[in-house]
Amino acid sequence: MTPDSDSPGLWAETAPPAPAAPPLRGEATADIAVVGAGYTGLAAALATAGDGARVTVLEAAGIGAGGSGRNVGLVNAGLWLMPDEMDRRLARHGAQDPLSRMLAEAPASVWALIEKHGIDCEARPVGTLHCAEDAAGTAALTERARQWRARGVAVDLLDAAATRARTGTDAFPAALYDPRAGTIQPLAYARGLAHAALAAGAGIHAGSPVTAARRDRADWVLTTPGGALRAPRVIWAGNAYGRGPAVAPARALATLPYFSFATDPLPEALRAAILPGGEGAWDTAKILTSFRLDAAGRFIIGSVGQLGGVDMATHRAWAERRMARLYPQLAGQRFTRGWWGRIGTTPDALPRLWQPGPGAFGILGYNGRGIGPGTVLGRLLAEAALGRAALPPLPAPAPDPLRAARGLVFRAGAAVWHAAIRRR
Repeated sequence: MTPDSDSPGLWAETAPPAPAAPPLRGEATADIAVVGAGYTGLAAALATAGDGARVTVLEAAGIGAGGSGRNVGLVNAGLWLMPDEMDRRLARHGAQDPLSRMLAEAPASVWALIEKHGIDCEARPVGTLHCAEDAAGTAALTERARQWRARGVAVDLLDAAATRARTGTDAFPAALYDPRAGTIQPLAYARGLAHAALAAGAGIHAGSPVTAARRDRADWVLTTPGGALRAPRVIWAGNAYGRGPAVAPARALATLPYFSFATDPLPEALRAAILPGGEGAWDTAKILTSFRLDAAGRFIIGSVGQLGGVDMATHRAWAERRMARLYPQLAGQRFTRGWWGRIGTTPDALPRLWQPGPGAFGILGYNGRGIGPGTVLGRLLAEAALGRAALPPLPAPAPDPLRAARGLVFRAGAAVWHAAIRRR
């Protein structure tokens, strides 16, 4: 098996084809330019084109080629933070309302877009399971459940027996079931958003990295290797994969690498007892494990770390051990696919609002929650570009003097941890 670090791995093989998106050639104009064809950019393009605006998306590589096409595919509500802590941190910036509610309801927005536009992305809105690794994890999930319930969300804290029934493993003493959540094929979702945006009238140009951005009177002029796009408003949506003029805010994010391995489709006899309700799952460990099945019955397991060089063997060996610990019936199953991507993280786990000039803005730094927040914040950026909503007063991206150190610690620490853990 050779992991492909330049593509979304398994997802690129199983997603429906991407729409045609030829590179930009020559000079063009638009009402709104969107830079980046991931969840944020495509959700913004779909919303603005649906309103009748002339919208053009410029993508450096391919549709969903960044973090949007490389993640695990868990559609979760809120941020990684506890709900109370998320509200406190947003409130410090005056951004709690309505942003907190919008993030809490993000999965519903994803499911609604999928249904409205008939997006073929293996959508399973059947909930997710946050599994306690130990007593401390159980306590944390108990508190998280209390906070969500105080907000009227019917999450369910499962005991050991109920967790075993839901997951098919006895590895966890408890789990938090969130019925709002679920799983998707992440690259298929991005491609589906692109098809919908094109049908609404947007233009999309892949292979068109923005190499320069300048103001010319009331417009922005975005230069690509093949042409130039002029628009009065620009939505920047590259997140951790930002290039050219967007590389500065991208470098304000510490990069958390995250890998996934997948088996071939399992025989029905093996997969029947694994997550029988179809949920996606992850645990409370500091260096977490995520695990799920895709529509074809492939077992997919992931964790923090980068594939390539010595890291590859270390993480693969850990994934094999961890899979066998969770599900002894899978011991000896081979991983036939492996891939990894970059998660943009911020010191306070809040997204950042970037405003490089008049009529230009973007939100980045989802801290591992790209699907739901990327979708709803992309639509919020669209509303702002259309003059219908104010941007949330989130903190601006600022140089992080510890960025390189954080990235090195994330990568090296995960490799050391996975090499040292022999029974998990």
